[in-house]
Amino acid sequence: MKDNPKKQLITQVAQNIFSRHGLLKTTVDEIAKAARMGKASLYHYFQSKEEIFKEVVKQENKFLREKIREAIINENTPQKKMKIYILKKMEYLKELVNINSALKDEYLEHYAFIEKIRGKNSREELYTIREILQDGEDKGIFNINDIELTAFAIASAFKGMEYPWLTGISFPEIEKNIDKLMEILFNGIVKR
Repeated sequence: MKDNPKKQLITQVAQNIFSRHGLLKTTVDEIAKAARMGKASLYHYFQSKEEIFKEVVKQENKFLREKIREAIINENTPQKKMKIYILKKMEYLKELVNINSALKDEYLEHYAFIEKIRGKNSREELYTIREILQDGEDKGIFNINDIELTAFAIASAFKGMEYPWLTGISFPEIEKNIDKLMEILFNGIVKR
């Protein structure tokens, strides 16, 4: 964030508070107190609690995208890229409570900025999966008739599994589930 240090401090402090209490239970007073500033000073940088949350979610989403990209770039096969994409997304969504909340919690749906974040996140996910599939197609590893539809189907399947994976399942168990899913995705279920 290229903003001034006070704005960065508010965002960092708010990230921790939102992570513990969520958007609805967090107050501007709590954020101001934790940032060691008056509420009026805080309003100089942000107009509302929702605007602070929006900035926090934006920063977490940026961090998530960067970490996933870094991990994908380091893999050399499309199969490994797909696995690491899902694995890293799950790993960081467990850590990044606010973006996780923004992507899944129904009570946040009425905030316009949340819908924009969800839409952007879905488009980026489709783009990444399509990019991995195209890489596999270009290398002659995959034989895909419709990359758009395949990317959509894979993204939808992963999205459907996010909630169960993120609630109460250990990370080693998530990794085992991802391995099983990758086996089905790349080898199919047809007896050979």
